[in-house]
Amino acid sequence: MKVDFRARLSQQKTILFDGAMGTMLYERGVFLNRSFEEVCLSDPRLVAGIHREYLEAGADVITSNSWGAGIPKLRAAGLAEKFSEINGRAVELARQAIADAGRTDSVFVAGSLGPLGVMIQPIGAMRIEEAEELFARQASVLSEAGADLLILETFVDVGELKAAIRGVRRSSDLAVIACMTINAEGASPYGTEPEVFTTEIQELAPDVLGLNCSEGPRSMLDAAERMLKVARLPLCIQPNAGVPVNVEGRNIYQTTPKYMAKYAKRMIQSGVRIVGGCCGTTPAHIREIRNEIKALAPGRPPESARVSAPAQARPPVPLEKKSAWAAKLARGDFVTCVELVPPKGIDMTKLIENARILREKGIDAVNVPDSPRAQAKMAAVSAAAVLQQRAGIEAIPHITCKDKNLLALQAEILGAHALGIRNVLLVTGDPPSIGTYPDATAVFDVDAIGLCNMVNLLNQGLDLGGNTVGEPTGFCYGVALNPSAVSSARELERFRLKLDAGAEFAITQPVFDPQPLLLFIDRARGLRRVPVVAGIWPLVSLRMAEFMKNEVPGVYVPDAVIERMSKCDSKESALEEGTAIARELLEALKGAIDGVQLSTPLGRIEYAMTILGR
Repeated sequence: MKVDFRARLSQQKTILFDGAMGTMLYERGVFLNRSFEEVCLSDPRLVAGIHREYLEAGADVITSNSWGAGIPKLRAAGLAEKFSEINGRAVELARQAIADAGRTDSVFVAGSLGPLGVMIQPIGAMRIEEAEELFARQASVLSEAGADLLILETFVDVGELKAAIRGVRRSSDLAVIACMTINAEGASPYGTEPEVFTTEIQELAPDVLGLNCSEGPRSMLDAAERMLKVARLPLCIQPNAGVPVNVEGRNIYQTTPKYMAKYAKRMIQSGVRIVGGCCGTTPAHIREIRNEIKALAPGRPPESARVSAPAQARPPVPLEKKSAWAAKLARGDFVTCVELVPPKGIDMTKLIENARILREKGIDAVNVPDSPRAQAKMAAVSAAAVLQQRAGIEAIPHITCKDKNLLALQAEILGAHALGIRNVLLVTGDPPSIGTYPDATAVFDVDAIGLCNMVNLLNQGLDLGGNTVGEPTGFCYGVALNPSAVSSARELERFRLKLDAGAEFAITQPVFDPQPLLLFIDRARGLRRVPVVAGIWPLVSLRMAEFMKNEVPGVYVPDAVIERMSKCDSKESALEEGTAIARELLEALKGAIDGVQLSTPLGRIEYAMTILGR
């Protein structure tokens, strides 16, 4: 009778996992635009046949074809209603292949769970509790279908892997293998060093720690040796068959079975208890590794070594010391800023001249948007740095999520600090589809909430991987606020999450009716108090009023404002009426807001100055 997986672990023998499923399916004609997990339903013989080949090669553990069968990924593929069916069938096919091979007394089925495919807090918007529930649901189905253990594979974020461990523990008592993936330097893709993520993950007591995917056997062995210095749990290492090379549109993995087996031997001799393969590995690779295992006794893990403790957060720069803008916010002074849009080209002469005038008029800062309405403009951070250096006025550039991945965002934020920028507005950004290049690709690795958490970490001297960056950055960072959002409850919740991530002020979308903003401020009284700066856009024509009402997302223009602008019979009267509306708005909001941001229609700063009486 077969012992359970934990008992097998206690026998101190090497355990051999199978190899890749996804790349095997791809090689056999399943296109990349399909869900590989759905093949369990549409072509079960193909999946079962691959399982049988790994069994014939000598695998001790067969992994279910369910890595991408979490609810978010299936929903993206239009398969959410088949969640239970796909996960259940994935385990059944593995069990059936084992039965057909007559090895039910010796081979285990590992139920595979991969990352959700969406970012969770603090970087993403999904709550950690929601992520845990999604992992718990998948683990429950896999367990009930007959999995002998659960393997959490290819996680890039330590936080998500910890959520996955907590989730599966809620719905299953099976053994759990928890695997991170690494880059060529041996750290997680977020930069967390192996000693650090090993220490953090084993605090949650999975049965096995591991690495899989992304890199070939050499990098995996190097990282495994570092993990073994601090690991109290067995290690499972499943590398790719090297890094793929694109040959005529196909990804080819070049690492040979004998090379893989040689490194598997070295891993076992180093003290790794479980070996196998990930992308690009085949039954031939597993067969060669089995041949090495037959003549090899497991090595002993090295004695625990003293390693550097995880980087500690450092005290952030106090708000009043970050910038002149921040100091006024800290004192409770009423602040003023004016929006200056970067040029399409490289000539900043007019922008610098306007910024100098604004400084002389006593304006506290200039707000520099990043490609507003997805129009191609000079980079906001670059333009802001030039204005600070050439006009002597503080700038608040927008940093947006739409164009940059996590690495590029972190690089831009650090670069902005090096250029002397200390105030930033963190916004999600307009979709490229509405702008100059509608076919441009949007990134949106994170939204504004995740971006706030990123800056919050940097302000404590840490990067996304929890590694020190040296001296903390000293950003005063604000967020956008839309008091006229279609769902006020959702906007309030997002505002709460931004405040939880440390946001220090808010600037609203253009306001044309004071009531929605006053109501929102009242509803937000239970949240942490931060200064609210009202965005006011002086209208210069009926056409502009209609454009703001009908074509600018998130902006509410009352019919009464449209009617007032429609009665203007000249440019002069339209400008006068638009200025009057803006003054009335500012007067109605005084006492409830902490500052004002004025836009400059047609680039004319005098419109903004008229509203302030300067």
